[in-house]
Amino acid sequence: MARIRVGLVGCGFVSELHMYAYKRVYGVDVEVRAVAARGDHVVAFARHHQISTVYRSFRDLIADAEIDIVDICTPPNLHTSMIVEAMQAGKHVICEKPFAGYFGRESDKQPIGRHVPKAQMYRHVLEEMDATRAAIERSGKLFMYAEDWVYAPAVTKTAEIIKATKDKILFMKGEESHSGSHAAHAAQWAMTGGGSLIRMGCHPLSAVLYLKQVEAKARGETIRVASVTCDVGNVTASLKPEERSYVKANPVDVEDWGTLTATFSDGTKATIFSGDMIMGGVRNLIETFTSGGALFANITPNTHLVSYQTSEEKLASVYITEKVDRKTGWQYVCLEEEWTRGYLQEIQDFMECAATGRQPLSDLALAYETIKVNYAGYWAAEEGRRVTL
Repeated sequence: MARIRVGLVGCGFVSELHMYAYKRVYGVDVEVRAVAARGDHVVAFARHHQISTVYRSFRDLIADAEIDIVDICTPPNLHTSMIVEAMQAGKHVICEKPFAGYFGRESDKQPIGRHVPKAQMYRHVLEEMDATRAAIERSGKLFMYAEDWVYAPAVTKTAEIIKATKDKILFMKGEESHSGSHAAHAAQWAMTGGGSLIRMGCHPLSAVLYLKQVEAKARGETIRVASVTCDVGNVTASLKPEERSYVKANPVDVEDWGTLTATFSDGTKATIFSGDMIMGGVRNLIETFTSGGALFANITPNTHLVSYQTSEEKLASVYITEKVDRKTGWQYVCLEEEWTRGYLQEIQDFMECAATGRQPLSDLALAYETIKVNYAGYWAAEEGRRVTL
């Protein structure tokens, strides 16, 4: 069996999730051969995960002839340039969300989220994605979009049922929300390419787009997104400083509340909500209503284990779930979180693709359409109208 050798770019939170998954791949011989990052933390990261080579430069990593796949886990504003350079260097590429975004130009008035028209952003992003897609296609290498929701067991079972029943999906409702990002860059459009809708809402958006294509294939139909409406806001701006103890959102020029509705060419609908002010942990939900039934995918939190505890001190070393500020009282304990959210299945699929040459479940088309719809939503929200695609 040929060994698949991976070069990881970045050593933050997402890189840890990917490393957890790489160590659990079966049926394919996989080695994370190198990691590249600028900060000093990369040395400790490599030592902890027994990665033999550390680079301080992305270009040094992609020049390594021993590496087959480049796994991009960097801030969003670096994604498209790294994808193109890695592809040109002859590597397969895994890239974390988002695929692309608008991060500003030198002539832009700052902060860009307040001053650059969203219609201009939309056009620029489409041009950039078209150029990136062309580079990917010229390379002949695999592009794998790291969208874990497509691989989450609750979503894959939903897809299985849709394939079996061939029922028409009439409406889908998706959400990812929590109490706000701790990262300072999440507050700035120039770093993240948007607010809660692009940072979190991209997950349920990708999931509903994927499920609609599952339906279309099962029924022998062609279905696309026909139009988008959207509303965004900064609801946490109403908080006094003393009221910010638990809500972490503090936007500069991005939204902390957003709702996007996609109308498909068959007249059906999907609504996505994402907010940075929702307490009680991460809400990851997809509800699917069909001509023959209803499916409720509650990715996390779930009810595998419900706990009531009284001592925070005794639970100091115990992980309960993400974005919950305490471990006492009634809690939904997340079991096998990496499996529940699809990270293990995602990396397994990608490694099998690299070994066999087949296309991944989460591919370039899904990455492109997610960003296109998301930015159409920003455009629609700013102008207060429906944007037709």
